[in-house]
Amino acid sequence: MSDFTLAKDDQGIATITWDTAGKSMNVMSIQGFSDLSNLVDDALADDAVKGIIITSGKEGSFAGGMDLNVIAKMKDDAGDEPAKGLFDGVMNMHAILRKIERAGMDPKTNKGGKPIACVMPGTALGIGFEIPLACHRTFVANNPKAKIGLPEIMVGIFPGAGGTTRLVRKLGAMAAAPFLLQGKLSDPVKAKQAGLVDEVSADPMADARTWVLSEPNIVKPWDEKGYKMPGGTPYHPAGFMTFLGASVMVHSETQGAFPAAKALLSAVYEGALVPFDTALKIETRWFVHTLMNPSSAAMIRSLFINKEALDKGAVRPADVPDQRVKKLGVLGAGMMGAGIALVSAQAGIEVVLIDRDQAAADKGKAYTASYMDKGIARKKATPEKKEEMLARITATPDLDALKGCDLIIEAVFEDPAVKAEMTKKVEAVIPEDCIFASNTSTLPITDLARASTRAEQFIGIHFFSPVEKMLLVEIIKGAETGDRAVAKALDYVRQIRKTPIVVNDARFFYANRCIIPYINEGLRMVTEGVAPSLIDNAARQLGFPVGPLQLNDETSIDLGAKIARATKAAMGAEYPDSPADDLIFWLEAEGRLGRKANAGFFDYDDKGKRTGFWPGLNEKYPLAEEQPTLIEVQERLMFAQVLEAVRALEEGVLMDIREGDVGAILAWGFAPWSGGPLSWLDMIGTPYAAERTAELAGQYGPRFATPALLEEMAKKGQSFYTRFAPASDKAA
Repeated sequence: MSDFTLAKDDQGIATITWDTAGKSMNVMSIQGFSDLSNLVDDALADDAVKGIIITSGKEGSFAGGMDLNVIAKMKDDAGDEPAKGLFDGVMNMHAILRKIERAGMDPKTNKGGKPIACVMPGTALGIGFEIPLACHRTFVANNPKAKIGLPEIMVGIFPGAGGTTRLVRKLGAMAAAPFLLQGKLSDPVKAKQAGLVDEVSADPMADARTWVLSEPNIVKPWDEKGYKMPGGTPYHPAGFMTFLGASVMVHSETQGAFPAAKALLSAVYEGALVPFDTALKIETRWFVHTLMNPSSAAMIRSLFINKEALDKGAVRPADVPDQRVKKLGVLGAGMMGAGIALVSAQAGIEVVLIDRDQAAADKGKAYTASYMDKGIARKKATPEKKEEMLARITATPDLDALKGCDLIIEAVFEDPAVKAEMTKKVEAVIPEDCIFASNTSTLPITDLARASTRAEQFIGIHFFSPVEKMLLVEIIKGAETGDRAVAKALDYVRQIRKTPIVVNDARFFYANRCIIPYINEGLRMVTEGVAPSLIDNAARQLGFPVGPLQLNDETSIDLGAKIARATKAAMGAEYPDSPADDLIFWLEAEGRLGRKANAGFFDYDDKGKRTGFWPGLNEKYPLAEEQPTLIEVQERLMFAQVLEAVRALEEGVLMDIREGDVGAILAWGFAPWSGGPLSWLDMIGTPYAAERTAELAGQYGPRFATPALLEEMAKKGQSFYTRFAPASDKAA
């Protein structure tokens, strides 16, 4: 059965409807492209057809994009010539979209042809927007929930089916930049204001029919004689400044770490100098160049395929019925508790927000009010929506209000005794089958569960701050945690539209286990006399959003000191003394607690803006005469984290490598271009990784010692995604 159907009416309009079977949103496949091409041929060849409308059979959306597995199939089918297979496959897509665009017009005179309109009920992303761009006029339903744009850059590629070339020729390089280089998405009204679409309509199908029958001019501007690109081409005085600025912008935002952005800019620059059809070939060459880069495959796998699988419950216990949350209790109305209450109310969940007194509880609820006020000011929310959300949150010190809750999330002070006392008090009130979760970021869940009389219903749900912005939630199974608790946590995370990973219990779990060595390695380098600017810039040039020193300032110096002391107390003689701790304790004693104190590794102005590294750092730790190379600093920062990911997998803390990679990117921004720590090891090869870590261990100490698992894999020449691929991937 085809995803596309054709219907012709007595007014001479042929309507091609896209309706992918078994999907809530249309997704393009190779067969789909072929079917669309054949139906367009049919309509163009029929003398009774005056015009064509391409639309969707899905309510509220046109298309969600391309099935990215199509790319893998093109490469595989090409055998020993994957680049050629990709190039030929993409050029075939161009031929189909160009056929829509030219619509039977005479190539020399631009006469004849049939008007082709696209009617979009709503969301149109990726190829789902590249098809409309090839049509002669686009009509979009006035659907404020719809998102329109080209988000490919977010998964390590760029629009390669003509979207790059058409949007630049339609808007000019400067105006197209946010949509191409940042993957910016717009609602229909803003899309029209930006020039992405032509019409926003209460009845787009009726308006499209009227337009099709009006004998409109259908020649695209770039096919007209004398066409000039808006804003100018690279050698035009205005265009020169645009392209120069774009190059600077790309480098400042990516630090050169993301190959897709550079390739996109090259495609735009070179394509602007040649005729349209040649520009499409240039776009395709750069697109294939990007696809052949291992970074692209890793990003697609982690940020698209694996993230989507985790979002849909890939690791959920299969035999547990639906556990969606109806009433949530949040213990502690501080920043974390307030954030949890906000995202839960946003998802339509009834929330009871508990704190020691009414004033503290009300302050936590006010966080949601403030958040909504900002949304109203930006016209992203309404006063009615604000009242609706606030009505879902009951702020109170009364534990009896927790009766009827089916999930509790504890977010009180990070002290085992305080948490244990709260657990006992709350379990005396809540229903027998209520799941109890702790939002602790460092304390082992198995230890905390000892205060509970229902250890199988006790679990960790670790949010990252700020809750409303961070996409990841880490779910931690204690030694006795049961499947229903895991399913409850996963279903809840899905309700609040975040991505979950499930890990087994261990100190620092998975994310913090990797983040802390990243920060500490940066601190160690400061004590060795490495320039602080070299450390943080090395990290940023790896694609990390912030370097380890800035991250420490953002999360607060005293928090780092507190974690170090608590860990030392728990581990006793086994705790490895570190110069990183000495540096943190010294800064704490100096009152330099980070951004919140306007003083840390950085100095800050009165408005909280960083003004540069604090000179006192170099007074305490003078700069070494000979500085390490950029690569050496980067390898230390990378391996400090990556080796912990391997150890977490080796010890069974990580149960699925997909969670290790997706979690690392979403939790702390681990070099997204790499696809995550385990993907990065596959990229550089386990033999090199084992050899290099042995060298680093000899030079800097046992923290870089090669894990037995990595050593074994290096000897066998194995990769992580070969050895540990999920069963479904192996079958494919």
